[in-house]
Amino acid sequence: MAAPKKRSTVKGKLPVKKAPAKKRKTKSIPVQFKIAIAGILLVLLSPFYYGYVLKSFTSAWRWVRDIGSNPHYRNYKSFNIRIPDKYVIHGIDVSYAQGKIDWQKVKIMEEDSVRVTFAFIKATEGILTVDPYFQRNWREAPKAGITCGAYHYFKPSKSGKWQAKFFLQTVKVEKGDLPVVVDVEELNSVTPEKMRQELKGFLSYIETKTGVKPIIYSGMSFYQDYLGGYFNGYVLWIANYHQPELNISSGTNWLFWQHSDRATINGINHVVDFDAFKGDSIAFRKLLVK
Repeated sequence: MAAPKKRSTVKGKLPVKKAPAKKRKTKSIPVQFKIAIAGILLVLLSPFYYGYVLKSFTSAWRWVRDIGSNPHYRNYKSFNIRIPDKYVIHGIDVSYAQGKIDWQKVKIMEEDSVRVTFAFIKATEGILTVDPYFQRNWREAPKAGITCGAYHYFKPSKSGKWQAKFFLQTVKVEKGDLPVVVDVEELNSVTPEKMRQELKGFLSYIETKTGVKPIIYSGMSFYQDYLGGYFNGYVLWIANYHQPELNISSGTNWLFWQHSDRATINGINHVVDFDAFKGDSIAFRKLLVK
């Protein structure tokens, strides 16, 4: 076996040691910067942020979609109709046709400050018919905070006075209600003169018993053909659908406009009429039964 080799050394010199490698210094991130980053991440990951972005996108898309259309007659997706924007107080009118209504859902529905403030509720028709949903609607709508008024569907072939008596047997008009409404929109096989005579009987009886002048509801054409100029002392509620403006004489004493017959309202499982009030909240309160 060969002898192991000896390490050669230089006389008088020690082995040279390598200096340890220097550690690379790392810069620490300031606490304020970390907090700022965490805040940004929280916002970006928050569902509220995405809700805001979605809302902004929806508004922008609606603006693009409405280019070229009347800026005062806008689409409202929630209500599924176009609504004139010159009005601040909106409402609906209902009958048995709308079925059982969840009035709390009706009340909380809102889009761009448009919400249901008032409701006209059908009570009676002719001299024998009571709307099957009247009592429930008349009780539940005010509980939800909606101002209500009751209406009677007028039959010109029947006694106006007896129709008024029948209506007041069904409806108790109270302080804070909207005035009584008489809905007249057909001749019912009688002459216009006979219709107006019986209508006067209805109006006079209601005013005598309640101390409040009723409101007359009618369609635009029926009003112009048979009522115009005969009942100027009464407030009118006019039906004229899907128009940006109510094109009626400026001297006409109207306060309510039924501008759509196919609104979609939360809590109602059927399309419903949508109405606007011509005036502000002060004018609306002045109209209520004292």
